[in-house]
Amino acid sequence: MCALVETQGRETMLRSMRDLHGSTVSAVDGDIGSVSQAYFDDESWGVRYLVVETGNWLNDRQVLVSPYSVKHTDPGSSVVHVGLSQQQVRDSPMLDAHKPVSRQHEIEYLRYYSYPTYWGGPNLWGMGAYPAYDPTGVAPDALPDEPPGPTQDTTKPQPDVHLRSTDEVKGYHLKTADGSIGHVSDFIYDDTDWAIRYLVVETHNWWPGGKAVLIAIHWIDEVDWFDSTVSTKLTRDVIKNSPAYDDSMPIDRRYEVVLHQFYDKHGYWSDAGADEPVASE
Repeated sequence: MCALVETQGRETMLRSMRDLHGSTVSAVDGDIGSVSQAYFDDESWGVRYLVVETGNWLNDRQVLVSPYSVKHTDPGSSVVHVGLSQQQVRDSPMLDAHKPVSRQHEIEYLRYYSYPTYWGGPNLWGMGAYPAYDPTGVAPDALPDEPPGPTQDTTKPQPDVHLRSTDEVKGYHLKTADGSIGHVSDFIYDDTDWAIRYLVVETHNWWPGGKAVLIAIHWIDEVDWFDSTVSTKLTRDVIKNSPAYDDSMPIDRRYEVVLHQFYDKHGYWSDAGADEPVASE
């Protein structure tokens, strides 16, 4: 599932994270594995890393791939093209799949690939709005070898890590103003800035004739990571009557406008602005 829309003059696609899972990751000199899940920043809801299962090529090792390295993804091809070599991936910092990704590991990873940090700046990607390039025309690989900022001093206590796995959050229950109504089954992200725009909430098990619906990230008021719940001030009846989501159909801007008008909300694409994503607890 994907849809072509335009963001500030740039063509962009809204894609399903579920469709991305299993996609082949193709380096400049051969395939390196397939996408198993993604890590996103629970403060800004930006996709920070794809987790790639390397299979027999690298002894079943898991590696991280940043959107900084993604060159393009061909709709319908299930292939993610990255500007990395197999040797770069082979020599990249080891990922312990049984532990959360620490800020120290991120610093090591970003330094290895000479990528800038995404935290500490005014935009989704630090000083830039997109991971693929900087609006000033400076490409990520032309930036300094080490990410700037005080987080480079790993001898000091590191800030809290806010990376969450899509596999972890899938299944979280949606709490409305008057009770639960469904669970998270998928994520819709923008492949230009890699921001998660919507949660797909499945309601079939919560009332007869239930359906899948989209809940925009900026309509979420709280996420309880211990209770595995996502909360919104929307009511059950409003969500029941909202436009249905069909994962076999593309999400176009017309559908998004209808959806936001139904909820009387500003769109994230609007100059008028939308509510900021909530900070998690």
